[in-house]
Amino acid sequence: MSMNFGVLIFPQAEELDIVGPWEMLTMWAKHAQGPEHCLMVAQSLEPVICAKGMEITPHASFETCPALNYLLIPGGQGTRTEVNNRQLVDFIAQQAASCQAILSVCTGSFLLHAAGLLTGRMATTHWGSLQRMRALGDVKVVEERFVRDGNIWSSAGVSAGIDLMLAFIASVASEEAAGKVQFAAEYYPSGIKYGGFEEHADAPAYLRTT
Repeated sequence: MSMNFGVLIFPQAEELDIVGPWEMLTMWAKHAQGPEHCLMVAQSLEPVICAKGMEITPHASFETCPALNYLLIPGGQGTRTEVNNRQLVDFIAQQAASCQAILSVCTGSFLLHAAGLLTGRMATTHWGSLQRMRALGDVKVVEERFVRDGNIWSSAGVSAGIDLMLAFIASVASEEAAGKVQFAAEYYPSGIKYGGFEEHADAPAYLRTT
């Protein structure tokens, strides 16, 4: 049985929220027997303009998308509009009913919440939206690089989606598979912190303690 991994895209989504996990995902497929089908999915087949101007042509629309084993939802400014997009929220909820796991990057977690997937669960988001997530009242907000609660995974902002995806691959495939992907991508962050922003009042807990 083939494995289908979908990445949701929508106007004003943050580019690296999409492309970072996509790079890890497709390297998994190439180097470590990952998903047979990796799909960019949007409401229609029209090109999608992301937050910084990148244009992406979807592989599938909500109407043509097959049942997915896994679905990743990016964040970005567009999430503030898309939480009110009934078709998009319903698509997430419908896929979640049969998906083995749902993942979000950055403020994509607000789309998970709109789809009814975060009530009573642990989740995280971009540091700039932690208080907004706490204000939802029914999410256990944690300040981690990424967090898993059952079959729901979420990450902090933008680049954290790469760490999320590697951890996910290690969990569902193996540490060796994740290692092959990490090595192929040469993803070994230097750990250098510039400008002292780890001391910023809004810095998330995981950054202040590392």
